[in-house]
Amino acid sequence: MHDRAAADQIEAWKALGFNPTACPIRDVLDRLGDKWSVLIVGSLAEGPQRFSALARDIPDISKRMLTETLRNLERDGLLTRTVYPTKPPSVTYTLTTLGQELLVLMGPLIRWADERHAAIRASRATYDAAETPDHPRAAYAGAA
Repeated sequence: MHDRAAADQIEAWKALGFNPTACPIRDVLDRLGDKWSVLIVGSLAEGPQRFSALARDIPDISKRMLTETLRNLERDGLLTRTVYPTKPPSVTYTLTTLGQELLVLMGPLIRWADERHAAIRASRATYDAAETPDHPRAAYAGAA
């Protein structure tokens, strides 16, 4: 399956030199491709969440990284942060319309990753097992 429109769009962005400020692929996917953003957006799928609930949903994220990622997602317009005037202040995070649109698009990717995870892990194992002293992976062009 080939998406000609997407290929044409990539060619147009290549003509711009993949400048991060002009290229939506790099600009947007740099955020979404980080370790935590997709997990946080997924955690907010069921509705508003408090910081502590998000931390429980993603137990291996540090509080600092959760805070930083939430700020970045808010900056990108994918979620809103609401502070309630209680003592101590209560804060909730909610997906915006833009964040909900992203969630819809994430569904097929999440299903694909789940369905193909075993095959990808098997490919990695095969690749890793093929590395020998006579055939090191670092020999590829551009490898450090």
